[in-house]
Amino acid sequence: MNTNHEKVALVTGANRGIGKEISKQLCQQGYAVFMASRDIEKGRQAVQELCEQGFEAILLPMDVTDPVSIKNACGSFSQKADHLDVLINNAAILEEADRHVSIQKLSIESLERTLRVNLMGPIMIIQDFLPFLEKSKLGARIINMTSDLGSLNHMQDSYPAYSLSKTALNAMTRQFSAALAGKNIAVSCVNPGWVQTSMGGPNANRPVEKGAETAVWLALEAPLRETGKFWKDKREVPW
Repeated sequence: MNTNHEKVALVTGANRGIGKEISKQLCQQGYAVFMASRDIEKGRQAVQELCEQGFEAILLPMDVTDPVSIKNACGSFSQKADHLDVLINNAAILEEADRHVSIQKLSIESLERTLRVNLMGPIMIIQDFLPFLEKSKLGARIINMTSDLGSLNHMQDSYPAYSLSKTALNAMTRQFSAALAGKNIAVSCVNPGWVQTSMGGPNANRPVEKGAETAVWLALEAPLRETGKFWKDKREVPW
């Protein structure tokens, strides 16, 4: 199937939680959404839900830790679309062991696994999909889903692997924003808050719709000049 949509988005970790909700909201705004998922069956179910509602959602198998998987996904994407308007790097992990450990006891193996998903994956994805982003007629948006735990302004000794990975993701956002200056591509990072997902848990204070809100706003409404910034609730916040 080749998509003839003028507006095309790609969301990683789209089979559940915030990624699934962002995909839904972008579909509602007329986007063809490529929903990237490592779990093929769960990804297929998420795509089917949106397709049954009349939207154009396309499953894109992708393991963000695997360079070959990302390149294969890029090849599959190229067979169905010739440009990309919105890329949302949402896939992330928070290992259970990281929830209750001080950096004094942090496992380097856990840190490496977390960095591979939360930082290195987004870098590789941007690098491989950049030619499609450069072809956007609307002006492209790259949106990296981060966390308050990655803010240096609020940094504490908690969730060290996850926190460090999100701080690095914020720095990566600044790097890509500067590197792509003048190419009509805005690069932003979003703190969705504490959201009721499998990662955030049932006691989180935000529904998934609220967690998706600012990322969707950046994708649809925010001016392209708003690049290289850290956002929460549609407002710039301190790094």
